Amino acid sequence: MNDSQYNLIADDLLLAIEEAIEDCGVDIDYESVGSMLTLAFKNGSKIIINKQAPLHEIWVATKFNGHHFVFDGEHWQDKRGGGELWQFLSNAVSVQAEATIELSAE
Repeated sequence: MNDSQYNLIADDLLLAIEEAIEDCGVDIDYESVGSMLTLAFKNGSKIIINKQAPLHEIWVATKFNGHHFVFDGEHWQDKRGGGELWQFLSNAVSVQAEATIELSAE
């Protein structure tokens, strides 16, 4: 994947995450600045999602840990554990929002 392809895919992902948060039915604030999306929860915790363009990765930092995701042609996969980004985000957002939340791109 070249830089242009990465930027298109990563920008679409960040927008899809914003839309999924907006549609999840739980009050989660979000702010997008440049290549970084910050999710803020009522308990004061945050999740930070940002593009790492030189590496063609998406990095996600939660109050518990950080993960690096790479695009495999279909999905964003965790470099460490191999999990898929949307499932990881659903779990992380559920924990930090203290509610069951299922996020997806659709």
